[in-house]
Parts: sequence; structure tokens; C-alpha cells
Amino acid sequence: MEIWIGCRGVFCLKLDYRRGRISPLCLSTCICASNIVSCSKMNLTTVPTGLPLYTAVLDLSYNHVSRLRAEWTTVKLIKLHNLLLSHNGLHFLSSEAFVYIKHMRYLDLSSNNLRQLDEFIFEPLGQLEVLLLYNNRISQIDRSAFQGLHSLQKLYLSQNMISRFPLELVKDKTRLEKLSLMDISSNRIKVPPIEELQVLPAWIKNGLYFHNNPLICDCSLYSLLAHWHILRLNSALDFKDEYSCYLPGPQKSRVGVFDLNRDYMNCSTFYEADEEAWLEQTLILRCDTKHRDLFKTWVMPGDVVVTEGLNQTAKVLPDGSLQIGPVKPDDSGTYTCYAVSEALNETIYVLLKVHNFTEKGHGENLNTAYTTLVGCVTSVVLVFIYLYLTPCRCFCCPKNNHQDSFHSSMLSHEDLANNTDPRHVAFIDPKELGQNGKVNPSDMEGDQGEMDEEGGLLGKGRRKKSVAESISLVFSDTPIVV
Repeated sequence: MEIWIGCRGVFCLKLDYRRGRISPLCLSTCICASNIVSCSKMNLTTVPTGLPLYTAVLDLSYNHVSRLRAEWTTVKLIKLHNLLLSHNGLHFLSSEAFVYIKHMRYLDLSSNNLRQLDEFIFEPLGQLEVLLLYNNRISQIDRSAFQGLHSLQKLYLSQNMISRFPLELVKDKTRLEKLSLMDISSNRIKVPPIEELQVLPAWIKNGLYFHNNPLICDCSLYSLLAHWHILRLNSALDFKDEYSCYLPGPQKSRVGVFDLNRDYMNCSTFYEADEEAWLEQTLILRCDTKHRDLFKTWVMPGDVVVTEGLNQTAKVLPDGSLQIGPVKPDDSGTYTCYAVSEALNETIYVLLKVHNFTEKGHGENLNTAYTTLVGCVTSVVLVFIYLYLTPCRCFCCPKNNHQDSFHSSMLSHEDLANNTDPRHVAFIDPKELGQNGKVNPSDMEGDQGEMDEEGGLLGKGRRKKSVAESISLVFSDTPIVV
């Protein structure tokens, strides 16, 4: 039992019947108000001894406590849940500094001179929810420094000298399970792990701040933040104008990341991509909300609510995602996810397009087209080989077969008998062509040439061909020699 017995100046006295005495700390050094002990701005160089066991909040800010040793408290403060040590010039943390305060929920180590975080330094603080480390000089963080912080929800690491993005804190299987806010703005990060950040749940990205870093301009960086902005994530909306980057080149000009699609680098404007699926495929649509632990309901195209127990191709998974399969053409359309809680609500729209063939069939169509193209190319090559690489069949043959080789040519046997030059090519005047381009055998108009004594045509004349002869000429397989 405790009872106040009076105050002297700014110091109040408290009678502790469990110990039978007044806490001397409240008489001389600190201000006690119920379970709050405030020792702020007392020019302390060490943590005062004799802290009451009932202390729940201990404020040691704005002092000169440069080292937090293991023996700063020799008793277990099982009720202490808030410890404030900001603005102390603190540069050393013992690996056993938090052994006796395992029930801490709020720890403020901001605005000090800490340079590194050693392995397992915070491991005893399994119930810690908020950790403030901003405005220090931290440049090295051991990958196991935050191990054991199973209840940590908010981590502030801004205004330090960190150059490596602590991806292990937010990545699946290694991340802190309850972490919903991590601020690493105003550090020295140049290239964030963009591909890994893209696949994070929206509720993690909503509280992931990395503005005011010396980022290197890249279109993938623009696409990442533009996507976050479309999703209305706080990390992109609240600090949109503070996301900047350095253009490649000797001048290292600094520009806004959201200007990379207009004035600089000509990055493609980002649009939310729709979902695509093949027939008979099973796919999962995500209800990627900005907040955790929301109750999710799905509505299919046609305002059909997905209900458990009904014979539907879609069902809601335990994590709130929607599984559809096997997919049918009728499954195309807009799917709506309603996520609600007592204080929050979100609506997510997903547009699904189902192709009218299976994924395997699509591949077979591509293979068939490729095979057809190869066949056409091969045919053209063979035609050229036949036309230009066929051995000579006229002047290289015996003389007695020479006339036979011209049987289907455009020269008549009469031309050969009259010693007409066998290399002369007979051209047909377009006027002599009848219907469908055929030679009219009855049309004798035109230049007949000069007649010799026996009624034959001279070499300069032209001879009409019959329809039958014209057909034989077209399908002749003997090359015409000019």
C-alpha cells in the first residue's frame, strides 16, 4: 500500500508500507508520481540506484548517461514497461543491459551517439512493442541484433548512417512477425532491394519509410513507388515530395523520383496490371490490404458472393485470398474484396482475364506456327536451288537430244529447222491475250512479220500459239535459256 504524505518544492514524498519507508530517490533526485519516476534534466551521469520496484515509467532523458552498463539496476524491475534514455550522449550498451527489465514495451534510445548494434543486444525484450533509435550515428547493425523481439510493432531507425537495407526484418520467414512500421529514412541507402520489396504484403509496405536517402535513379524505383502511390500506401502518400534520387552521370543531379516518368529518364507510366489465367488453371487472387487482421469477403462477377459450402469454383482461403479453379471462360470479370474491422474498411478490385485456351495448348499453337514458318522458308530455298543451281540441260546435252529439250519451250520446231537462233525468246504482246490472260488462237491481228518464199515467217516475226501449246509452256519443267 502506498500513500502520499506531502511535497517539498518539486519533490514529493511517498510512504511505501511494503518496505516501511519513504523512497529516498523521491526525496533527493527524481520526481515521483505514482508509478512514474522522472529523472529528466538532472545532470545525471549514471542511473540512480534504489529505484522503487513499482516503477512502471522511468524517464532519464536529457542527462549525461553515456554508458548503460549491466549493473545499472541490480534488481528485477518486473513492472517497468517504459524506459526513456534519449539525449544522453549514450555510446555504449552492455549486452546484459536489459536482462532485468524483460517486460519492457517502450524503449527510447533516440538522439544519442550509438554507432553499432551488436548481436542479440535486444534479445531479452520479448515483449517490446516500440523501439526508438533515430538520430544516432548507427552504421553497423548485426543481422541478429533484433532477434527475439517477437512483439515489436514499430522500429524507428531514421537519421543514422545505415547503408544496408535491413531486409531481414520485413522479409518472409525471417521478418519480425508483428512489425508494421519501420522508418529507415534519412540514412545512406543508395540501392534498395526493389524486387524483394515488391512482393511484400501491402500492410508491411504501408509502414515502410525510406525517403530522404541518396537513392540512385532507376525506372524500377519509380515503378515501385508509383505502385505504392496507386495503392494509397501511407509511406508513399505522406512523403511523396521527399522521395528523391540522383541521376546517373558526373553531375549527380538530384531529382524527385515521381518526376522520372516526365522530365527525366522517360520511365514508363505505371499502371496496375490485371490478372490473366488459362483454361483449367487454378489461381489465387490476393486481397492485399493496408491493414492487418481484417475480415474479408469476396464478390465474383455478377454480384455473386463467395459463400462457403456452395458448389462454386471459388473459395476463400484462411488468409483472405480467393482461390479459383479450374478456371472457365465465364470466370472473367471484376472480383471485389471487402475488408472490414470495427474501425477500418478497405475495398480491393481485381480484374481477371481468362484466355480461351489452356496454357499447354497455347504453347502448341506457338510450336505449330514456328513449324509452318520453317517449312515455308525451306520451300523457298529449295525453289531457288532448283532455279539457279540446276545443271545445264540444253547446251551440255548431245546434239540429237538438243531439239527435244526445246519441245516445251517457247520456240517452235519450225524455228529450229529454219536455223532460228535457239536463244531467242518469244514475247507475247498483251493485245494478243484473251480472257484470263490466255492467247486467243483465232486472233491473227497484229504484226505478222515478213514472209519468205515458202510462206514461213522470218526471224523477226512472231508465231501465234494455241491454247494447248500455251498450257504446255506454263507447266514445262525445262529452264528457259536466254
